Parts: sequence; C-alpha cells; structure tokens
Amino acid sequence: MGRFDNIHPELSCEQARIILASSPDQLDSQSDFYMAAAHLINCPCKESHHSLINFLSLQGSEQAISIAKRKAVEVLARLQVSEAVPEIGKCLWSDDVYLVENSVWALQKLCCSSPVLIEKMIALMSDDRQSTRVLIQALTQLKVTAASASIFPFQEDQRPGVKGAAIAAISVLEGRQDRISEVGDHLLLPNQMDRQCAIQDLIDAGAFGMINQIVRSPVSPVFRMRALRSLVFNAGPEIDFLGQADMILLDNPTSLHLVHKYDDFPCIEFLVGELFSTDFSRCYLALTSLVDCNSTELWAVLEEVWRDRAWNDYGAHYFIIRLLGLRFDWPDFALQVIKSLLDETVSNLRPQFQKSRAAAIVSMSGLFPKKFLASANDLIRPVETPVWECRYVTWLALERLFLAGNELSMSWLDFPLSELNETDEFVRLRAQKFQLCSKAG
Repeated sequence: MGRFDNIHPELSCEQARIILASSPDQLDSQSDFYMAAAHLINCPCKESHHSLINFLSLQGSEQAISIAKRKAVEVLARLQVSEAVPEIGKCLWSDDVYLVENSVWALQKLCCSSPVLIEKMIALMSDDRQSTRVLIQALTQLKVTAASASIFPFQEDQRPGVKGAAIAAISVLEGRQDRISEVGDHLLLPNQMDRQCAIQDLIDAGAFGMINQIVRSPVSPVFRMRALRSLVFNAGPEIDFLGQADMILLDNPTSLHLVHKYDDFPCIEFLVGELFSTDFSRCYLALTSLVDCNSTELWAVLEEVWRDRAWNDYGAHYFIIRLLGLRFDWPDFALQVIKSLLDETVSNLRPQFQKSRAAAIVSMSGLFPKKFLASANDLIRPVETPVWECRYVTWLALERLFLAGNELSMSWLDFPLSELNETDEFVRLRAQKFQLCSKAG
C-alpha cells in the first residue's frame, strides 16, 4: 500500500462497506462515498471487493457518486480484483470522462483481454473529450498491436504528452526507435507536466539510451530516479548508473539543464519565494543564484520564511534543506539552528518529507560530519531506516568524507555489509563501491 492510503484510521472496514451500500440521502457528508471507497484499499478481502464492484452499479449523476466511482475503480485495480473487469468495463460507456480515464487505467492494470473492451478503448481515441494519452498508454501496456494504426497519427499531435505517448507506443508495438529522440527533446520543454510525461514515455519505451538526458531534466528527483531504476538494468556497462544515482540524490542544480533564466539578478526575497514554485526548473534556477548571495542576509530571510510557512510546505522544505548543504559559509550564530533543523528533518517520518530526509543527510554530512557519523550506524540499517534513498546517501556521504580526508569515516571501510541484510540493489552496490574505491585509494 502507499504512504498516504490510511488517512482515516478511525474508520473500520465494515463501516466503509456500510457507507458504500447506503443511499446518497443517508450520508452525513457528500464526501462519505469517496472516503469509504478510498479506505477500502486498506481492507483487501472478498467483502470489500464485492462492496466496490456493487457500488459501480449504483445509479445517479450526483457528484458524490461520480467521484467515488472513480476512486472505486482505482482501488479495485490496485487490489488486483480481476473479477471486477466486466463492471469496470461498463464504465467505458460513461458520460463522465474522468471515470472513463480511470477505468482505462484500471483495465490496463488488470491485464484486460476482453476483445469488446479493447475495441471500445481503440474507438475512444477518436473522441476528443477523452484522455488520449491514457488510452495510448493502456493499449501499449496491454500489447494491443491492432491499435498501432489508430495510434500512429498521434505521433504528429501538437500536445507533447500525446505525441510522446504515441511515439513510445509505436516503439513498443512495432519495435521502431527512430523517433525516440523527439521524446528526449520534451525533457526540456517549458511546461513541467510535459517534462514529467516525457520521462514516463521514455520509461515505457525502454529507452535506456536516454538516461543521461533524463537525469539532467529539471523535474523532481523522484521522477528522474524512477526512470533510472526502471531502465538501468537493461542498459549496457557504459552507463555509470551509480554515478547517475549520485547525481540525482545530491541534486546540485549545476548538473541540470534548466529551461528558465533571469534577465536581471533578482533580490534574495524573490529567490527564496521561488523555492515555493510548483515548477522545479524555477526552484533549481533560484538555487543557482542563492548559493552566491551574502550568507548572513540570506539566513535572515530563510529563517523568517521557514518559521512562517516553509516548515510545512514539502516542496520549499526540500529546497531549503538542499540549499543549506550547498554552501559552507553560514554565519556562526545560525549554525546551531541549522544543525537542529537538519537533525529534525533526518528524523521526520511524515511521508511527504521523505525526499527532504535524504537531502538533510547529505547536508548534515557536509556541515556537521561528526553529528552525521554518530548517526550513520542507524542510517544504513533497513530496519531503522526503511527509505532506501536515505541509506544510499549515507554510504555516498561516507565515501565523500573519506575522499575529503575525514579520518573518522575510515572505520566504515571494513564494515561487514552482510550483517545488514540489504535487499535494495542500488544501496548494496553503493556500499560496495565505497568500500572498494576507498581501499583502492
């Protein structure tokens, strides 16, 4: 299950099923249907499956019913309820385009093989109201070669997300890679959603030859890492995938190809405000400028913004944590606050701040190496630190400290890796590389 699934822990499985079996006029709130459908992801059993399937047959055009059906379809797919395929398939004829979109996605996840439903999905591509991109992706994942002729013209679509999906689809269904570079061009489009779609298209196409471009695209490191982990083990030895993973997790903006620029150098307040942008290219651009600002003036702005709102904004939170580790000239009076802030972030278990945890480990290792080394024993252990990125950057930080001449890091050179029971291949290989290259050095 996902990190954000159990958001109503006080709701029992039975209560959720009772709500779904109720009529709309019995609800305490219009959102109850949606809440109940969403909660059943935590209740994988026949009773829950039947409750969700039966709900899809509920008549009514009320918004409360519509949005709950969308969620019910999603949950059934995530629970891998294959018996739900016929009922989900009926939703393809719905007037609710969002329900149709979710149903297409769900049928793909459930490996639908119904000729009738596949034919309907192909036909829906000619309906301008529908999500053409989702239809193309689903038909591709289902390996419907009969859809190639319908998908082919969309390679010329003006919408980058549709064009990229179509090129990836033809690559998969017909084995043609001749236009993959066009999807690579989308990695630097002005719109962040287009860049994110391009990464998914390259994953779908198995385009491991585009890894170097992907890891430099100015989007969240989560998207770039997903691509690297999806593609890398099909790539040849010429791809330094640990080096690429290092680059993504260190996330220095100078390693990225940014798509925005400033005409004039902005003031500190503006630059810090840009860290709240939903477009990561703008955030990274601001970082490149903030590392050159006067550190005392910058800290005054950062401290105020942090107290005001950044502490609870997971986007800005990440970039401020990353900024703290990108420079080493913070004023002495700020260091204790920075240390506390980083320590708190390393220990923060809230799901939306997991990206910040890895960044805080990197920043802590650079600014406060003794503090970091005292925590390293717990940070490398899967039980104490389940998030693989945190374990990975801990080994990376140990290597960086060793190469910088930190004698305390030498005690890790002969650490018995076998006692960790590390199952993540990236982390295991990163730890081995540290010990091997350190000994070689």
